[in-house]
Amino acid sequence: MKALVLEEYKKLVYRDYPDPSLRGPDDVIVRVRASAICGSDVHGLDGSTGRRIPPLVMGHEASGEIVETGSAVRSYKAGDRVTFDSTEFCGSCFHCRRGEVNLCDNRRVLGVSCGDYRRDGTFAEYVVIPERILYRMPEALDFVAASIAEPAAVAAHAAAITPIALGDSLAVVGAGLIGLLLIQILRANSSSPIAAFDTDPRRRAAALAVGADIALDPADPASKQAVLDLSSGRGFDRVFEAVGAEAPIATAISSVRKGGTVTLIGNVNPTVSIPLQAVVTRQISLLGSCAMAGEYPLVLDLLSREKIKAESIVSAVAPLSDGASWFVRLYAREPGLLKVVLQP
Repeated sequence: MKALVLEEYKKLVYRDYPDPSLRGPDDVIVRVRASAICGSDVHGLDGSTGRRIPPLVMGHEASGEIVETGSAVRSYKAGDRVTFDSTEFCGSCFHCRRGEVNLCDNRRVLGVSCGDYRRDGTFAEYVVIPERILYRMPEALDFVAASIAEPAAVAAHAAAITPIALGDSLAVVGAGLIGLLLIQILRANSSSPIAAFDTDPRRRAAALAVGADIALDPADPASKQAVLDLSSGRGFDRVFEAVGAEAPIATAISSVRKGGTVTLIGNVNPTVSIPLQAVVTRQISLLGSCAMAGEYPLVLDLLSREKIKAESIVSAVAPLSDGASWFVRLYAREPGLLKVVLQP
């Protein structure tokens, strides 16, 4: 088969690669029809994350059709259109038995090589997937839109673990990919006011286009008063931080009300300083949100009904053979690029 291979850091090559084979009776082989480039793949390009050691086929946001099934597979057959979780969970550890499959003690992520394991991903014509992480695609959904299910499920998980009550005011800090998906998910499930924060005027405009009621620049001194005006002088009930850097986290904490909740999704920086006194004296709850744990059916339904609009975040669809050049553009942070989907 053909694959886009990270042969060494900052060197992607589209070339022949060994076909995958069934590893066990519960596996299926999927012909990849669409595979989106994740920000973690872009970070992995230069080795800075330490989780993509060459040689490796990266990629974990994808959809396709089954071409072969293992002997124990009962719920799927060749020809079924599917997407799948990015995390292979074991199904038997303490966390899996509690339904916390995102916290599996034995988790492996597609397209990751971190020393502990090596798992080729979806920037290839074919990939092998265990049945337990498969999801059937709705008829109304095309392969490109279905490849967005993985990041959408990340956003949906953050919403699912946050104690949102009827009428709660909501804010999203960071109107990038996850932020824009989260705004759409919140809007589909709530009529409450939603505010977005971003320093980029184009991203603020995008947030308004997908359902935010107001978009604020956190660097603008007037935004502090706008927060109070929008929230009866208290601050927002629930705030989501979708960047993972010190300044956006500070914005989230300063924008939430006393006794409110800040849910942290982004993790660009491994460590940050937080205004501890503000968190403690205002009794703010900080929640960390990791990956997803069963939100795929929800987001696939929202995508099929266009409550989540794939076109709102997909900047380009290109052949897998052109993937290296698109990685270069994303790595250079080309303005206006959000999600690029590659098609083998």
